Amino acid sequence: MMDEKPHIRVVAAEIERDGRYLITQRRAQAVLPHLWEFPGGRVEPGEDDTTALLREVRERVGVTIRVGELSLHVAHEYDEYVLDLLVYRATLTEGDPKPLRVADVRWVAPQDFGRFEFPGADQQTVDKLLNGGD
Repeated sequence: MMDEKPHIRVVAAEIERDGRYLITQRRAQAVLPHLWEFPGGRVEPGEDDTTALLREVRERVGVTIRVGELSLHVAHEYDEYVLDLLVYRATLTEGDPKPLRVADVRWVAPQDFGRFEFPGADQQTVDKLLNGGD
């Protein structure tokens, strides 16, 4: 049952620039190593989604964003926990992304997403983008 496992709330940014989206690669020592995802991370106790997303994006790729509307909410069940992933549209306002707490960063056009492997929850976001879901 989904309710018996711990829920982890994670926020991610769907940052688009010139028709490409920013994705980051998980580090070798991370859970789900080397997979690609939208930048973001865990919401800490006492944080709201926007605060968490601003902090995580700054810590991981060194940029400032403006957080927009919620694009997608996915509950994805893994063996040990349930991941509540909330993806927000975001705009890059300052800086150029660099891999600070991630292995790599890329700007990728939607038609090229198939070349990158995403974790299950993120894959649903990718599918929605590819299908032009609004």
